[in-house]
Amino acid sequence: MSRSTIQIANAPCSWGVLEFELEGKALGYEQVLDEIVQTGYKGTELGDWGFMPTDPSALQQEITERKLSLLGAFVPVALAYTSAHEAGIEQALKTAGLMYEAGYPEAFIVLADNNGSVDFRTENAGRIKPKHSLDAESMKIFGAGAEKIAKAVKDQYGMRTVFHHHCAGYIETPWEIDAFLSATDPSLVGLCFDTGHYQFGGGTDPLEFMDKYWNRIWHIHFKDFSPEIAAIGAANNWDYFKSVQQGVFCELGKGTVDFKAIRDFLQRKNYNGWIVVEQDVLPGMGDPARCAENNRQYLRSIGL
Repeated sequence: MSRSTIQIANAPCSWGVLEFELEGKALGYEQVLDEIVQTGYKGTELGDWGFMPTDPSALQQEITERKLSLLGAFVPVALAYTSAHEAGIEQALKTAGLMYEAGYPEAFIVLADNNGSVDFRTENAGRIKPKHSLDAESMKIFGAGAEKIAKAVKDQYGMRTVFHHHCAGYIETPWEIDAFLSATDPSLVGLCFDTGHYQFGGGTDPLEFMDKYWNRIWHIHFKDFSPEIAAIGAANNWDYFKSVQQGVFCELGKGTVDFKAIRDFLQRKNYNGWIVVEQDVLPGMGDPARCAENNRQYLRSIGL
C-alpha cells in the first residue's frame, strides 16, 4: 500500500486541556506544543480560549517556529437556548478572528454544544434513548443557532464551521446527528466526525454513516472507544467524566474503532484533509506524551 498523503495532528485535549472545569492542573501551552512535535504530529488545534496566546502575532510565532499547522478551535455554545446564541456568535468571531489574523484562514471553528452542562445528559452519556432527545422545535432552535454562528464566521472571515457531535451534549447519538444535519444548511455547517464519540454515543457502523454524510464531513477526529469500560460505566451509572477518567477513550488500536477500515474508506474518497488524534488524558490521569507517541506509532503501523 502506498503511504497516505493524509497529515496527522493532535489536540491540546490529549494533554488534559479541556473546556470543562476539572480538578488538577493542565500543562502549559509551550510544553504541549513541544510534545506534539516530539511525538510526531504536524498540526494542532487551539485549545480553550486563553490556553495559547490570544495575540495573533504571538500565536503565529509559537505555531510556526515549531513547523506546525493550526487547524481549528473548539467553541462550545448552549445552542438549545436562543438566549445563548448571540454570545456564541461573539465567541466564535473572536476565535475565528484570532486564527485568521494569525495567518490560518483555512482553520475551522469546531462548534459544539455546551457539553457537560446539562445534568441528565452528563449523567447518562453513552446511554441516551430517543425519548431523551430534543423535540423537533428545540432541534430547530439548536440548528438555527449553529447556522447563525457559521454564517457570521463565513461572512466576516470566509472561514468554515464544523459541528462536533459529542457525548454529554444534546447531539450524541446517531439519530441526533441525523436530526442536526437535517436541521442545518449543508453549505454553511459541516460535521467534525469523531470516531470515538460516535461509538460511545451508540453508533455501530461508522463507515455507513461516513458514506451517507460524506459531503458534510469536513474535519475528522480519530478517537478510540472501549466498550468494556463503557459497559462497566453503564452497570455503575458513571457519568461522562467518570467514564473518561476510567479510559473509555483508550489509546488508538486498543478499542473497537476499525481504523484500518476507515483508512481504506478515506483513501477511496481521496481525502486530503487532516486527521486530528484525540485521547482525553485528564490532568493527573496518565502520561499524555507517551499516549500521544503510542497513538502516532499505531497510525504509522497502518500507513498513516
